[in-house]
Amino acid sequence: MICVSLAEPTCDALLKRLQKVEAKADMVEVRLDAFVEIESLDFASLIKDRPCPFIFTNRSSAEGGLFTGSEDDRIGLLEKAISAGADYIDIELRTDPVLRNAIVKKVHEAGAKLIISYHDFFGTPDTDKQIELFDSERQAGADIGKIVTTAKCTQDVLKVFSLYFKALDEAFPLIAFCMGPFGKMSRLACLAMGAYLTYASPSRGHETAPGQISLDELRAMVDCLNDKR
Repeated sequence: MICVSLAEPTCDALLKRLQKVEAKADMVEVRLDAFVEIESLDFASLIKDRPCPFIFTNRSSAEGGLFTGSEDDRIGLLEKAISAGADYIDIELRTDPVLRNAIVKKVHEAGAKLIISYHDFFGTPDTDKQIELFDSERQAGADIGKIVTTAKCTQDVLKVFSLYFKALDEAFPLIAFCMGPFGKMSRLACLAMGAYLTYASPSRGHETAPGQISLDELRAMVDCLNDKR
């Protein structure tokens, strides 16, 4: 599946962007941290009229996002999304365990799915550390694990991809790929490895992470590889 990541400053801008991507996206990630006036966002209306499943994410500045408020406020916005009927919530593994556990409980009570994520914007941990992260996400209550690192060389991509063997053995849905120039190809190749999904930008110039491929380009690649003729 391809999930297009939308980081728009207003609800109107988000809705306009949705109209442009809905035909080619399997899922949409709504980056709450990009909103300038988040208080005006009508979660219920947005979710009611969604063209496909939504992932709600609220990245703090410490995790490469734009949210600069308190952790309580950051988590509170995710709770609003859950109450309004969100399909998926993405919360970071490094979130305070008390706050993270509260989200885990609410997501599962609501019948939604939880992605617990880890991002490394500086490099790729060794294999033992990645396995530790994998186990931590699963033990924390994730329905889907997410481990995204920055590749400094092709070997880093192979290290991350080795996690898919563990995910397959344990029947644990996983999203794992690399950011940056060396990691760009992994955003497509991860699907062949069994990734639950991969992320795309709505268009060139609107990337939410280094090395992100545009939706049009990624959809064309995926469709080409899926063509059995």
